[in-house]
Amino acid sequence: MAGVQTAVALRELGYGGPVTLIGAEPHQPYDRPPLSKAVLLGTAESSAFDVDFDALSLELRLGLEVTGVRPDDHEVDTAAGPVPYDVLVLATGAGPITLPGTEETPGVHLLHTLDDAARLRPVLDRRNHVVVVGAGWIGAEFTTAAREADCAVTVVEAADRPLAGALPAEVATPMGDWYAQSGAELLTHARVTGVGPGTVALADGRELAADAVVVGIGARPATAWLAGSGIATGPEGAVTADDRLRTSRADVYAVGDCASFPSARYGERLLVHHWDNALQGPRTVAADIVGEAHEPYDPVPYFWSEQFGRFVQYAGHHARADTLLWRGDPATAAWSVLWLREGALVSLMTVGRPRDLAQGRKLVASGARIDTRRAADPAVPLKSTVL
Repeated sequence: MAGVQTAVALRELGYGGPVTLIGAEPHQPYDRPPLSKAVLLGTAESSAFDVDFDALSLELRLGLEVTGVRPDDHEVDTAAGPVPYDVLVLATGAGPITLPGTEETPGVHLLHTLDDAARLRPVLDRRNHVVVVGAGWIGAEFTTAAREADCAVTVVEAADRPLAGALPAEVATPMGDWYAQSGAELLTHARVTGVGPGTVALADGRELAADAVVVGIGARPATAWLAGSGIATGPEGAVTADDRLRTSRADVYAVGDCASFPSARYGERLLVHHWDNALQGPRTVAADIVGEAHEPYDPVPYFWSEQFGRFVQYAGHHARADTLLWRGDPATAAWSVLWLREGALVSLMTVGRPRDLAQGRKLVASGARIDTRRAADPAVPLKSTVL
């Protein structure tokens, strides 16, 4: 997403020089969100971008892995030999974290690429009993698809609730009920110690039957190949870009899941592993490359998730919030939760309330202070709560 959008944005801004996209996968560039939905369920064969690469004079070099970069020489190293560049944009995304010891185990799957989805479709077609490791966003979305395919699903989560790394307990805990409502079993405080033929072993001695295992325990920036390049990375492995998405080396940018950026809005460096970041960042990169004036890159982070018949949306960043405010009852089909800092709305999550999200996202962007009494009433439009 980030690489393709950068190339398209360059052309839209009038850049006339050669643009080459190098990708390790052999497939035409594609969008990832449908992999856990339409592609996985077989209602779509692929999710290729609707981009005429030839008409835009964009060269695609597919199935070619980049193994290193030498900024002093302005070259990247590939299996087919070095490729020179004037400007390099790193858009390598993030790779899924594997379950230690299961990398070569038959029947253990990840869901990150088009090939992963293709391998998982027969699992759903056979209505297998699936164990999902990890109750995060991808685990919930895969479980949703597997239940739609009438698979028996057991989800094991090491924490005490789903989405433990993303949301506070009072918000995430009610979302755990969605698993049972869908017919899936959610086991919390459940740590996997091993995967064998047809079984998953837990630390408490239990063994779960499993025709297939799907691992969704997070992702890391795909930046290991930058070792020795002098391109600075942070402790989580992300390239540490500046507010123009430039890296520590001249003529090298980084965008999307592989890069962190400083946010003046939130007073900290953000690493955002979501689709909207891979859509917004390329516009900043392209503008900087062609020398067009632009604002520092500091978006309101946004993502969505379709799970268990619900449309969940989130905008902002709540890590330093001091107030949490409910709009509606989380036991119902539609509700929202707001996070404030010193009276200003800094983030919100909505379930089945798209109008709250649309209005709240604008309020977060403007730094609006809101009337908490009125905002707690779900019948009051959020835009009407501004002080």
